[in-house]
Amino acid sequence: MSLETISKHACFGGTVGFYRHQAESTRCAMKVAVFTPPQSAHGNVPVLTYLAGLTCTEETFVVKAGALRLAAELGLMLIAPDTSPRGEGVPGDPAGGWDFGLGAGFYLDATRAPYDTHYRMYSYLTQELPKTIAAHFPADMTRQGIFGHSMGGHGALTLALKNPDTYRSVSAFAPIVAPTQVPWGEKAFTGYLGDDKAAWRAYDATELASRWAGREILIDQGLADNFLEKQLKPELFEAACAKAGVTLTLRRHAGYDHGYYFVQTFVDDHLRWHAARL
Repeated sequence: MSLETISKHACFGGTVGFYRHQAESTRCAMKVAVFTPPQSAHGNVPVLTYLAGLTCTEETFVVKAGALRLAAELGLMLIAPDTSPRGEGVPGDPAGGWDFGLGAGFYLDATRAPYDTHYRMYSYLTQELPKTIAAHFPADMTRQGIFGHSMGGHGALTLALKNPDTYRSVSAFAPIVAPTQVPWGEKAFTGYLGDDKAAWRAYDATELASRWAGREILIDQGLADNFLEKQLKPELFEAACAKAGVTLTLRRHAGYDHGYYFVQTFVDDHLRWHAARL
């Protein structure tokens, strides 16, 4: 379970590192960014994984979100993996689209060829990456939270809902909450999973909400988000949570769009949310 250091940088008393390792689950080299807070010098610290959105990489969150200062203060280790497998032989969108294939793994295990060989991000994130982190960093894997943005919000919600014993906390920025009912999800799920709608529902947060019954979720959504009505539809997840007995804090913000200025504005609230539960 080797891990190659690409670069490492001092930051707020801790370190930001960019790493690469050969992943069995995705059958390719995967990259991940890790912020190790200064408190790790005295023992293992809680782990908060961030899943980025369409077209993003392992660098996006640590560079753009402005989260590292408060993570250092709170003693949170931040894990930011890439959004899809990449490299020679990894297929992308044959039509050249940006919302499927490379950079758009949708955090699932593909079952349709040719994507089933490499696009196994669900297994990578729930099994292989945590073991790699535990082997190489001062991480307390009994205290894990997860959050994400857009496609990554979809990933964070579904990973948490499917693995409630693994994750103590979950939150999201502008997540795709009902992918089986929106164009992004329909395209991705057809390509990765085929036409079986039952397989689609296994990766739909609105369908999975009952698995988080009795617990809390935080979501922030900008009302100037140009994807809000067609692709995101937070009201569907809101209704599912109300029915399932999930305490959902869904904050709607006038004037905010879908990008990282929005994420920067509210990321401190999310870090404190997770820290209180980890």
